[in-house]
Amino acid sequence: MLYNIRYGTGTGAQFHLPLPGAGYVLGNHANLARLTEFIKSRDPDIVGLIEVDTGSIRSRRINQADAIAAALGHYSAYQTKYGAGSFNKHLPIVRKQGNAFLASPRVAGERFHYFETGIKRLIIELELDEVAIFLVHLSLKYRHRHFQLRHLYDLISSQQKPVIVAGDFNTFWGGHEIYLFMKAAGLRSANLEGLPSYPSHAPRRELDFVLYSEGIEVTGFEIPQVKFSDHLPLICDFEVTPQAQAATQARREASKA
Repeated sequence: MLYNIRYGTGTGAQFHLPLPGAGYVLGNHANLARLTEFIKSRDPDIVGLIEVDTGSIRSRRINQADAIAAALGHYSAYQTKYGAGSFNKHLPIVRKQGNAFLASPRVAGERFHYFETGIKRLIIELELDEVAIFLVHLSLKYRHRHFQLRHLYDLISSQQKPVIVAGDFNTFWGGHEIYLFMKAAGLRSANLEGLPSYPSHAPRRELDFVLYSEGIEVTGFEIPQVKFSDHLPLICDFEVTPQAQAATQARREASKA
């Protein structure tokens, strides 16, 4: 599951009371429980969370990644989404804004990478036995996004296992904007129909993507129509092909020789 949860702040009129956008500061603790119950009801093996609060006053000092992971019985890996030298890492509330992977307890091996441009720079890489998954939240600026896509291409090209790239790409022109990146990297979108995921109350933009490489077979894809965030979640079922599994095993044996 991929889900931009907007720091658990919810949607609708309540988000804008007493002032427009007040929810970004005041939070919505009850909505975190609803989000958690929804995610738990889908029983995902891996969850990529975009815009997660890791313990600011907005979330009542609750680390949302840990709280949701605990409800699922999962392991969590999270980090602030700003670069080490960013001024945002010193601001109240903002410095606790990050992204996170939640995965079943048998999964480990996360790595944190950073784009060289943009405000949101974090890339989380989660390496499983047979696949590597990258979680990203790209810049709102078109020019920065394309620098980031170049960096992401170089990063995933060095990975020898099949790859999944998931995240909020902020592509206001949908899949057309990342077409060349996908072709160059040998990636396909699990969302074959280009279904929109934003805004949740009346979806019209395809901002969120689950992209996958050769060696992975997608067996199911859906976008549940729930309104716990301004984005809709993406759910993708996949399998690693026998050929890719055999190639991974051969590389392991060769490295031991």
